[in-house]
Amino acid sequence: MYRSNVLVCGGTGCTSSNSLQIAEKLKEELIKKGLEKEVNVITTGCFGLCALGPIMVVYPEGSFYSMVNIDDVPEIVEEHLNKGRIVTRLLYQETVDNDSIKSLNKTAFYEKQKRVALRNCGVIDPEKIDDYIAQDGYAALGKVLTEMTPEEVIQTMLDSGLRGRGGAGFPTGLKWKFARGNDADQKYVCCNADEGDPGAFMDRSVLEGDPHVVLEAMAIAGYAIGASQGYIYVRAEYPIAVKRLQIAIDQAHEYGLLGEDIFGTGFNFDIKIRLGAGAFVCGEETALMTSIEGKRGEPRPRPPFPAVKGLYQKPTTLNNVETYANIPQIILKGADWFASMGTEKSKGTKVFALGGKINHTGLVEVPMGTTLRTIIEEIGGGIPGGKKFKAAQTGGPSGGCIPAQHLDIEIDYDNLIAIGSMMGSGGLIVMDETDCMVDIAKFFLEFTVDESCGKCTPCRIGTKRLLEMLEKITKGQGTLEMLDEMEALCNYIKANSLCGLGQTAPNPVLSTLHFFRDEYVAHVVDKKCPAGVCKDLLQYTIVKDSCMGCSLCSRKCPVGAISVTDYIPEGKKRPAFEIDHKKCIKCGACMDSCKFKAIVKG
Repeated sequence: MYRSNVLVCGGTGCTSSNSLQIAEKLKEELIKKGLEKEVNVITTGCFGLCALGPIMVVYPEGSFYSMVNIDDVPEIVEEHLNKGRIVTRLLYQETVDNDSIKSLNKTAFYEKQKRVALRNCGVIDPEKIDDYIAQDGYAALGKVLTEMTPEEVIQTMLDSGLRGRGGAGFPTGLKWKFARGNDADQKYVCCNADEGDPGAFMDRSVLEGDPHVVLEAMAIAGYAIGASQGYIYVRAEYPIAVKRLQIAIDQAHEYGLLGEDIFGTGFNFDIKIRLGAGAFVCGEETALMTSIEGKRGEPRPRPPFPAVKGLYQKPTTLNNVETYANIPQIILKGADWFASMGTEKSKGTKVFALGGKINHTGLVEVPMGTTLRTIIEEIGGGIPGGKKFKAAQTGGPSGGCIPAQHLDIEIDYDNLIAIGSMMGSGGLIVMDETDCMVDIAKFFLEFTVDESCGKCTPCRIGTKRLLEMLEKITKGQGTLEMLDEMEALCNYIKANSLCGLGQTAPNPVLSTLHFFRDEYVAHVVDKKCPAGVCKDLLQYTIVKDSCMGCSLCSRKCPVGAISVTDYIPEGKKRPAFEIDHKKCIKCGACMDSCKFKAIVKG
């Protein structure tokens, strides 16, 4: 038994800030002090507070150290782990309550969260199967194989109300029921771990912090539908997730939890990893299966649906990582427990990757029905710099922008669709008053144009024409008639595209046209970008009466567009400067360098 356990975040965000080196340094310092048998160092998955990494938590005290660097380690070992004196300067300040340490669960970031899919992330060592088993790991699989029929498993999923967390929100139990009802000599269970949305990292964090939960859930799905083989399709850009998945698969084989005759029940199930090349379209289920088969990742017409003809033309069920992460807990705690959370039509919790203009970027899991305001203002800590909230993009390139007037909307599948957005896989990008909504729509459309597989004309050509119109508008070349043409084209693309990529690609354009039409009109009529983002409509000007004549802006200008004038402002000693707009490349270096706020853009 160790007297102290030190948990160091080993998720991608913290490892990029040298958390693994910090863990190694900890072990070295503990050996120097002769404490290696008293203090245990554990590398975990993501804690969620990604903006504060590298993160280290010491138990039993629960001291939450944030932004730790290697040079801090000797002090932590000597003062805290050797002498028992907490290093208060490194503590996350929200955990400090007068002279005592407040539980992390009582901080604003965690207090309103409910961790189901993320329950083990930041708690266990993801590379040790015994840690997972100690948290009731594989107990659900044991219960299913020894106490339940496949039909009972499916009914439990139906009763729980669990809907797919990958974007479409299709009932998980219904998907399994369809696959169960089709006889075949071979069936498959697939996991979508491709996660191609910009700003999304929910599935990656589960795979990095709790890989065994996905393996266990896939085996349960295999038993329910009558499949013996599973595939995890994970993007190759997730090296830590891939590594830990393979370790987990090998350990599960060693313990007899994958392979033949699991728990001595005669049930056989195995899992293989397939790496994706980062194609967004391969998040669509039929394109994903086509890619697993070794072909170009393009969607297939439906019907037939995968439950009838999926991978290798055999009945297949596919869910994403977060969906699977809920399943063992539903089996162990019951359908009613899961259904007691959330709203009438959207049960359980939802994981969001919170990013953009927000103080607490990171990973959050909240009950369905939590308001957008709660997530942004309370859990996320609000907008930095005193700026005003402008919009939140949910669902990535497939979703829409939610304006301030809908801040109090209860987030669930149906509510988001009703206002022109969608849940998607769970990316939530926050924007403030400095963001241009026309530019935001253009950004997401550029992404979908690049990621279109080109198989169907509405998506291949329609999105390209739509992007061309947006580019003209941001350059001041648009017309009011063009706005109506864009809306008509959006609706055509949605109605006629082959797969979900094309069908949802116009959503960012439609939602911004609906909620922020005045910004489009300003670009078209006034030839101005209200947020000062679109360069072709931008102009930097020196307010001469505010200029101190320090020449710093002139020295910082990379193209020599700023020169001194003959005008000396009243009360000043030196002449003011001015910008030659013909030479100006609108880089903003002058404005950034001015200490007297004498340069404006508009």
